[in-house]
Amino acid sequence: MKLYFAPNACSLSPHIVLQELGLSYDLVCVNNRTKRTSEGGDFREINPKGYVAALVIDSGEVLTEGPALLQYLADLRPEAGLAPASGTLARVRLQEWLNYITSEVHAGSSPLFDEELPEAARNIFKSRLVKRLGLIEARLAEHAYLLGDGFSVADAYLFTVLEWMPALAVDLVGFANVTAYVERIAARPSVVAARAREARIDCPQG
Repeated sequence: MKLYFAPNACSLSPHIVLQELGLSYDLVCVNNRTKRTSEGGDFREINPKGYVAALVIDSGEVLTEGPALLQYLADLRPEAGLAPASGTLARVRLQEWLNYITSEVHAGSSPLFDEELPEAARNIFKSRLVKRLGLIEARLAEHAYLLGDGFSVADAYLFTVLEWMPALAVDLVGFANVTAYVERIAARPSVVAARAREARIDCPQG
């Protein structure tokens, strides 16, 4: 397999899962602005959508969209327990969380990366994010992870997005459970290993 990633992007979540599962893979860096890859090609020829993550599987097919990638990877090694079995209610609960993260937290954060966004609009998006994070804070007050006591692919995704909050100036004061959760996951060997491997790749410069 081959994972196309960009530094500090949502592609970190499938990378964490690859490490959790101990799967073999190659890693290719993408410059998000120019779309050039560390292999020298145009990323849009791999993924016409133009954004990471993209996963080339052994058949040569390309998979995109974070929630889909995460579930695909988890199902390669179900014994690892990173996702409940397909067809179960627990799997639907996982999909609920993945959809919430992608539509409410990830998508809700995206406008804040625009440096030209007016301050009034920026404050509106921040306020909405804080409300969304309130639900997560309440969940983590009762459980160590989103699905309960065990780490899942949803946690890999949520952790990745939550790590953007300081850079986006989203105030997490009062979110003690969220803060502890981020610190706990950041210390996982899979996260440490994924970050170290990404740091060793020479990404194309602008």
